[in-house]
Amino acid sequence: MTAETVHAPALPSGAAPPPIEARRLTKRFDGLTVVSDMSLELAHGEMLGLIGPNGAGKTTMFNLLAGSLKPSAGEIWIGGREVSGEPPERRIAHGVARTFQIPRPFLEMSVLENLLVGAQKQVGERLFANFLTPGLVRREEKAALKKAHDLLDFVTLSRLAHEPARVLSGGQRKLLELARVLMADPQVILLDEPAAGVNPALLEVIIERVVELNAQGRSILLIEHNMDMVSRLCSRVVAMALGKVLAQGTPVEVAANPAVIDAYLGGGA
Repeated sequence: MTAETVHAPALPSGAAPPPIEARRLTKRFDGLTVVSDMSLELAHGEMLGLIGPNGAGKTTMFNLLAGSLKPSAGEIWIGGREVSGEPPERRIAHGVARTFQIPRPFLEMSVLENLLVGAQKQVGERLFANFLTPGLVRREEKAALKKAHDLLDFVTLSRLAHEPARVLSGGQRKLLELARVLMADPQVILLDEPAAGVNPALLEVIIERVVELNAQGRSILLIEHNMDMVSRLCSRVVAMALGKVLAQGTPVEVAANPAVIDAYLGGGA
C-alpha cells in the first residue's frame, strides 16, 4: 500500500529541506498499530494543525517526531538530517523542541529557575570549566539570566519570577513551559494542546505569543482539539483517524469534510 504523504506547499528549486519531515512512519505497541505508514512535512515558517478524534494516533505521531518514541518503521528527518533513532535531547540540539499537554514544571523551584534549567550548552555544566574559565562561565550565566527575564516578559510572567512554580494556574504553567522551550532557541516548536484547561483570557495570551513566534519565522506543528484556535492559527490542517491521514487542506475544507465529520461524530477514534 502506498503511503499518503502530506506535503507542505511546494518550495522553490534549490530551497532548504523541510525543518521536519516524517516518511512512512509506523508505530506498533505489542502488535497494535497506532500509527500506520504515515508521512508528514512541515514547511519553513508554516503553522500546521494536526487534529483527530481521541485514539487517532496524533499524540503518538507527535511523540515520534519529538523523539520520545522510536518508530517501528519509517524515518524522521530534521533539516535534511535523518534522526529516527536519536533521543529528544538530540532533537533539541537540531532545533526542534516540544511542549506537553500537561505541563511539567519543577514545582518547588522558582518560575525563573524553571527557565534557567532550559538553557542549552552552558560551559558551567562541566565541572572543571568553573575553575579553568570562570569568566566565561559568569558571562554565560549572566546572558542566560537576561534571556530568562526577557522570556518571562514575553509570556507575561515577570511578576511571578521568584514565586515557586506550584502557585501557577494551568494556563500560566503552559506559558512557563513555552518560555522554557524558547530558552533553547528552537526553529521548530511542537505544541501539544496548548488550549487544554486554559481560561479564555490566558488562551488569548497564548495565541498572541504563538502568532508572534511564527511571525519570527519559526515553524510550528500544533495538536489541538480547539478547532476555533486551529482555524485562527493554521493555514493548513491534517486530520488523522486510525493512525492514518484522513483529510488535509485549509481549516474550512477539513472541517467540512464528510469523512472528518464522521470520524468525530461517528466514533472514528
